[in-house]
Amino acid sequence: MPRRSIWKGSFVDAFLLRMKKKRALLLNRKIGSRRSSILPEFVDCSVRIYNGKTPVRCKITEEKVGQQFGEFASTWKRRLSRTNIGPGRKREVKPNCIWHEKEIRFR
Repeated sequence: MPRRSIWKGSFVDAFLLRMKKKRALLLNRKIGSRRSSILPEFVDCSVRIYNGKTPVRCKITEEKVGQQFGEFASTWKRRLSRTNIGPGRKREVKPNCIWHEKEIRFR
């Protein structure tokens, strides 16, 4: 399903349109425009997509045509859940009842 109106066409940044004509300039090039669409002319090129911190290497294949560059460079780091981070993080298990000498009371 297209994200943009068909009559508008796909968005491609101006410097990428210049690179389209000279394919050698696009090889191993840093791309800061994550919103630009991938064109069929970019197939079999290796680019580095900037994610806000470091460039992420990405090889463009035919399956990626029509998608945006930003989809292939995540901007946030996946973190493990807090319970699995390290030793000493185990939660103390509380019993659901209180034991007394004469009776048992449930919380």
